[in-house]
Order: sequence, then structure tokens, then C-alpha cells
Amino acid sequence: MGSKWRKVKLAIGINMCVQVPKTIEHSSSSSITSAKAFSDRVSPSADASGHRSVTSTNSSASGLRLSGSKSKCSKGTCAICLHSMKPGQGHAIFTAECSHSFHFQCITSNVKHGNRICPVCRAKWKEVPFQSRSSKVSHDINRVNSPRNDSWTTLLGRVPSQQVGTAPQHASSNDVTEPALFDDDDEVLDQQTSVTDDMNEADHNVVNTMEIKTYPEVSAVAKSASHENFAVLIHLKAPPHSGRPSNDTESSASAQNSRAPIDLVTVLDVSGSMSGTKIALLKRAMGFVIQNLSSSDRLSVITFSCTARRIFPLRRMTDVGKQEALQAVDSLVSNGVTNIVEGLRKGAKVFVDRKWKNPVSSIILLSDGQDSSINSSRINDVNDYRSLVPCSIHRNNGIGLHIPVHAFGFGVDHDATAMHSISEISGGTFSFIEDEDVIQDAFAQCIGGLLSVVVQELHVEVQCVHRRLQLGSVKAGSYQTSLIDSGKRASIKVGDLYAEEEKDFLVTVNVPVDKSRDEMSLMIVRGVYRDPITKEMVGLGVNNEVKIQRPNVARDVVVSIEVDKQRNRLRAAEAMAEARVKAERGDLSAAVSVLERCQQALSETISAKAGDELCISLAAEMKEMRDRMVNQRVYEQSGRAYVLSGLCAHSWQRATARGDSTDSTSFVNAYRTPSMVDMVSRSQIMFLRPPPQPANAVKPARSYSDRQRRK
Repeated sequence: MGSKWRKVKLAIGINMCVQVPKTIEHSSSSSITSAKAFSDRVSPSADASGHRSVTSTNSSASGLRLSGSKSKCSKGTCAICLHSMKPGQGHAIFTAECSHSFHFQCITSNVKHGNRICPVCRAKWKEVPFQSRSSKVSHDINRVNSPRNDSWTTLLGRVPSQQVGTAPQHASSNDVTEPALFDDDDEVLDQQTSVTDDMNEADHNVVNTMEIKTYPEVSAVAKSASHENFAVLIHLKAPPHSGRPSNDTESSASAQNSRAPIDLVTVLDVSGSMSGTKIALLKRAMGFVIQNLSSSDRLSVITFSCTARRIFPLRRMTDVGKQEALQAVDSLVSNGVTNIVEGLRKGAKVFVDRKWKNPVSSIILLSDGQDSSINSSRINDVNDYRSLVPCSIHRNNGIGLHIPVHAFGFGVDHDATAMHSISEISGGTFSFIEDEDVIQDAFAQCIGGLLSVVVQELHVEVQCVHRRLQLGSVKAGSYQTSLIDSGKRASIKVGDLYAEEEKDFLVTVNVPVDKSRDEMSLMIVRGVYRDPITKEMVGLGVNNEVKIQRPNVARDVVVSIEVDKQRNRLRAAEAMAEARVKAERGDLSAAVSVLERCQQALSETISAKAGDELCISLAAEMKEMRDRMVNQRVYEQSGRAYVLSGLCAHSWQRATARGDSTDSTSFVNAYRTPSMVDMVSRSQIMFLRPPPQPANAVKPARSYSDRQRRK
């Protein structure tokens, strides 16, 4: 009789648990898979007999925990199914904050509708087990090949569970409402105290040494001759940094403390078109990003479809932060249309509202569709897109908030023009992810650069020395330039540089006749930048003075190969831009002709005849573009995005992902830094791919048409 009465009391208690908090609105469809997922929120343990029990990670957090309330029935019998919970029966056991225990499957079924109340003592729980994801999302994950799937499971399982006394829980993907201000960001670490003690002053000075070289077009001009548009190449190379990825855990941890930490906001498309393999691969790529951030870096995640939501606040990537970020990302479900504008607005709001600030800030934007708020028939050029990007993240906006957007166009249906324009307006890069399975490599290349910033606010100035000299032009791509003092001086605002990143700028000047001297000083190049760790301004060292000889007769004058190479790069970029304009007008044959003429002209230059690798890659790149302009359908599907990504790479002299460009043997890797290469290699090794060949390995480039034939 007593047993029946107990069943009745338990049934009444369960039925009365009808509270449905807002905070777990989507738990049934967006939480992590089965008991494995909840093991990231709780700490599994096993007794001597192999029986698994699950203990709440916040056992002392609840004020309603009743000491001594662990009755015999709650200890040996599940209060929901009334079956035994003896060890060795293959059931995971969930022990709640109030000390009552249940079969894991039973309690997940009980709380899936929002109950956070113990069925036995009515105590309110702060931690509850989650039910498995919907079969649809599980099916999407299973479509991804098994090595990647295993790696994702391993990554989730490797992150330690949250322990008592850790940082408080922040808003999660299950929150219905958001705060009016996104000022709930984690406090940043003090970089002055976090730099490792073993970095002595000598080492620090070496790290802060930036390389600057100048190359005049020719070394000598005859005294009686003048030279119009005489070119001088300014070559800059950022210093290396010790924070490159390492297989040695101890040295990697030390290196992470020696680099500038980042505030990274990812703005991710979760519209209906991202369903299936796309969103599964996106989760994997985000998992890789999270794994490679350090405890001084901060991450926030914004998702957008019909509208945008902040599913994860700006948190430091400690072990707990990584755990919760992974859980937030794994809860993503695709649905609705695409609203990039709203996603960017909310991503910018994270930066505007934050209370603390890391030295480096950036947005990663990914979308595979057309923005529902854009009327493409009314948009003609990049200026028309300016209103679609929040003013706070416009480059050179005058408010001191420089937040570049690194945009990734995913698949053949995205709006390449809009994504490229967004990146240009903000000072970021545009990458074209053509094949779904390279999304992680593309992200890896991007963060490989962002996690290696060694120079900020770089400003280069060129000043004429000779009183009769005047600067003609400064060719610096998308970098802001200005001629001042009646053409006697020029400035170039370069901004941030990644470790060992190189920049080349061509400055022209008219060299007059001068019979009075044997040597002429043309210009002085100087510069200054901010060290992102010490916050101090650093000069580029001794002023670099450019001189040429003025003999009576200039014999055997050799043109600088370095200058010729950069002229070829600029000529190719101009041809690509011209071809794109013609292609957008529907004149693909004229566009192809522009590229063919440029390619022919490059082949006749001295650097091309000398076998210069840059010239070879430019020729192969233009051939690839021609293949993608074979007809209007091919151009719209991939040609436009490929060309725009190439233009972005050349204008910023920064690597972008397109086609197979993340392959170390690809011809489209001229701007990749060692840190980028290391991070891509780590991405490829993580998923058990064949190791990449050396960068100098010879491999014929496969064109777009070749790949199509293979398909």
C-alpha cells in the first residue's frame, strides 16, 4: 500500500511542475546531442563497479538544497520511472543540486518542456540536463564525413566542465530577450602583467624591429637627362612574433601571452539555405576558431536570419568560456531568410557597448545568400552600400573605432558584390568559399593573421629632399594616401600588420636635369607605429634616404627587378578591375581580351623572363579568371566572386581565400604570412588530411575548367 501511495505522490508532484521559464525555449531542438552534450555541463564520474553518475557542476549554487534529504528511495530508485538505479545496468545517473538522483534519460524527458523543479522536493534547479537535438540537425551533422565528425566530438569532450566558483553564466543561445546594452563583456587581462617573465628586454627589442627598404627604378640617371615618373619602391616587412602555433604546449601558452589579444565577433548566417552540411561545417569551423583562441582573447557570436540575435556575449576564451561558446555554436539551427544588415548592426553594437577593449578588434561575417533588405536593382556601386554598414565600423570614420569586417561568401548563391563592398567599407577582406569543405581552412587563414598582429596604426611618410623635386603619384591600393605641402610630401595610412606581413608601395617623382652633382638625394622615408602590447609608439629607425647616381653618361643601367615585379602586380590588378567592369556590363568577350592583353604584356617584362614567381602566379590567376568568364552563368555563379576576392587581395596586399587558395601549392598565395600558413596546416592536420606539400613544391595549377571536367 505504501508503495502505491508513494507512486501517487510522485505523480502529483511531477504534474504540478508546470513552470516554463523563458530561458530554455529552444532546448528540445537546439541543445547538444544526448548524454554526451550534457557531460560538457556536468562532471561524469564512475565508481569501482563502472557505474556512471553525473554530478551537477553547481552543487552549492542553489539556495534550496536540502541537506540530509537524500532518502532511500531517491538514492536507489529513480523517482520518475520507479525502477532501480543500481550500478552496472548501463544507465547514466543525474544527481541534482538538491541531492536527488534520477536516470538521465528520465530526467531529460521530464525537463524538456521547461521544468526546473525537482519532482521529489520541489527545489528549483539552476542546472538541468538537456534533451538531444532534433533528428534534422543530427542528420545534418552525420552528413559530414566521419573524421571531421569525430574531431568535433573530441573537441567538445576535451573542454573541462565548469567548476564551482567560476565566472557567472552569461546569456546563451536559449535566451529570448537581450539586454538593451551589450556592456556585459568580460574584463580584459592586463597585458603589461600577462607578458611572460622570460621575455627579456633584448628579445622584446628584436620583436619590435620592423624592416623597411627602398628600391629606385634604376641606380643612375645621366646628369644631362631627365626622367619622368621615376619610380621608387617602398618595401615594408613587419617583425616576426613568437606567438605562432607550436606543437609544444608550454611554449604555445607562453607565446600566446606575448601577442596582442583580440576581440572577435562572428556574425553568422543561419538562414534556411544554410541547412544540412553547410551549418554542420560552419559549426566545425567555429569550433576550430574557439579552440585556437587564448584566455586573453574574447569572442562573441551573432546569428542572423530574418532578424539577428546575440547568442553569446563577449567573453574571454578561458576553459569555461570555450565550453559555453562551443555549446552556443552547437545549438545553431537554420531557418528563415537572410538579413545581413541586421547581423552587422548587432555585431557593431557589441563593440560600441563593450566596457573593456582588447588591442585588436575584428568581425568575421559569413553568408551564403542574398540579403533580403537589399534591392540590388537600385544599387550601382560601393558607395550605395555604405548605408547598409553601421557607421561605427566604417574605416576612417573619425571616431577612432576601427573594426574591419572579414567577409566570407559561402557557395554560389551569395551576393559577392555586397559582401565585397562591406569588406571594403570597413577595411576588411572578402573571401570566396566555393567548396563547402574548405570553410574551416578559410577561417583558419583569417584568424592566423588576426592572432598575429604585431604592428598597429602604421603611418608612413615620404618627403622630397631636392628642392626641385615633386611627387607625382603614390600607388598604395586601398590604403589611404594624401599628397601635402604642394606635392613635397606624401603620407600612407597602413594600419595593422600581421607578423612578417609585407607591403609594397610605388611612389613616382620627376627627376630633373642636374649637372651640378654626382649624386642626388630624391626622398626620405620615415614612419611610426604603435606596439599593440606595450601601447608605445615606435619609430621605423633611421630615416631611409633614397639616392641615385648622376654620372655624365649612364652606362649599363639595370632596372630593379623588385620595382618591375610591383609594376606588374599593379598592372595586373588594374586589368582585373577593368575586366570586371566589362563583365558586369555583360561584355564577357571584352573582359577576357583585357586579361589576355595584360597577360601577354607581363610575359615580356624582365621579371617574368627571369622566372619571377609573382609574375607566374599573376598569369595563372588571370587565366583562372578567364575560365570563369566563359559564359554569363559561370560568371554569375563563381566568376564575379573570384574576381572580387582577387581584387581585394591585391588592393590590401593581404591573403584571401578563393578556389583552392588555402592549398600550400596553390598559385593564389602570394600574400600569405607564416602565421596564416601555420594555422591552415593545423586545420588540415586536425582533420586527418594528407600533409600539405612544401610551399616550393612544383604543382601545375588546375584551372576552373579543369576542375569542372574532373567533376
